[in-house]
Amino acid sequence: MGTPQFAVASLHELMQAGCDIVAVVTAPDKPAGRGQKISESAVKQYGIEKGIKVLQPVKLKDPEFLAELNAIKADLQVVVAFRMLPQVVWSMPPKGTINLHASLLPQYRGAAPINWVLINGEKESGVTTFFLKQEIDTGDILFTEKVTLTGHETAGELHDRLMNKGAGLLVKTVKAIESGRYHEHPQAEIAPESELQHAPKLTKELGSIDWTQPAEKIYNLIRGLSPSPAAYTILNGKNLKIYKAEYQETEPAIQPGGFLTDNKTYLKFAAANGFICLTDIQLEGKKRMGIEEFLRGVKL
Repeated sequence: MGTPQFAVASLHELMQAGCDIVAVVTAPDKPAGRGQKISESAVKQYGIEKGIKVLQPVKLKDPEFLAELNAIKADLQVVVAFRMLPQVVWSMPPKGTINLHASLLPQYRGAAPINWVLINGEKESGVTTFFLKQEIDTGDILFTEKVTLTGHETAGELHDRLMNKGAGLLVKTVKAIESGRYHEHPQAEIAPESELQHAPKLTKELGSIDWTQPAEKIYNLIRGLSPSPAAYTILNGKNLKIYKAEYQETEPAIQPGGFLTDNKTYLKFAAANGFICLTDIQLEGKKRMGIEEFLRGVKL
């Protein structure tokens, strides 16, 4: 059960490992892009390519869907980047339903763990497999695998890293469940609620840069929101999305939010304790480009 490319990597690895995938459940087709052409999910496209049965329920409690799901008689359901399941769905298979989550649970439960780990400047992240239960991302943990963060990767780069790492962990988990050799760890035993960081859904407002913040905090926000929805500021009355930048911790001689440029090679904005030097940006109405290409077309 999954929708985006992140889930395809896991589906592919499970098939490569010889698991018998009896069906995939994914999002309904929907219009996308400027032309509003009907778009199929990455998981559906892969399922069709491999000749796997594809289910696309609009509502997960729909009696027709539930009957079809029950008739498949899956031993185990695997969830990767999908919707929240009702109990009638996740409790259906005899061996339960497992989920792959892109954080080291119980830390960063929620919709956007990859982004919030970087926004908060964490030093490590990872992937976790666990059994589903009613409250989101709270089930007993099966396996985890850590990755060390460099402090410079973007959310897009970490996404790809955890996508591949998670696919391998999922195969390990499914094989362990198949053999009965696994141990469940309640999340409450790992960290109390008072020590948990959360990963709520991203909002456009979150991306608005407050230049009175420290340079490193702004830098982490930029990479945590890149490539989407992207951190942004206002330049010449237009939104300027910032995909990549560097930061300098030197006392700026100008007010936070002010900028310096030579109109050739650099454009840097003053933060509370330094500068954010833009390297990869997109001005409203323009294409995404590197800073030198941008400055060739705009005089500031």
